[in-house]
Amino acid sequence: MKKFATTVIIATALVGQVQAGEVKVTWQDPEKYTDIRPSNETKTDFRDRVIKELDQVFVDLAKKLPDGYQWDVNVTDVDLAGDVRPFFHRSMNDVRVIKDLYWPRMNFTYELKDAEGKSVASGTEDVKDMGFMLRLGVATGHTSFQFEEQMLRDWFKRQQRDKVFPERSDK
Repeated sequence: MKKFATTVIIATALVGQVQAGEVKVTWQDPEKYTDIRPSNETKTDFRDRVIKELDQVFVDLAKKLPDGYQWDVNVTDVDLAGDVRPFFHRSMNDVRVIKDLYWPRMNFTYELKDAEGKSVASGTEDVKDMGFMLRLGVATGHTSFQFEEQMLRDWFKRQQRDKVFPERSDK
């Protein structure tokens, strides 16, 4: 009887697991982006970190899509919040100055396909957050790029609110 109960619990857990939407992000010519400039690490390491962390933001957002949906994103430009300035000190590191004048911005194209592969939404976006310094709480803190993360989360939330992107039904 104990073995049967364990089997029922495992089967119930497997039935309850839900597949989320998936995303494929392409970073087109990141070396030409407006601003992915490091302040205290190599250009390549910083660019790779930006891409890795923002990739994760897109993955987290795709989990809010229904099962089987495929979201293809092609990022064509990134301008991080702030501006890198030389810091004249013995350390020789530059510093990123965050001011409301230097808001985050990202350009990308996207296509969203349903579980049958039919295109349900596509577009070209120039997402920016000119009021990024006025927020009380920012993003989730999962990335080092909190302003860009929040900007993308807000954009995605608007897409779902406006019914451009469908929402998961198991919320």
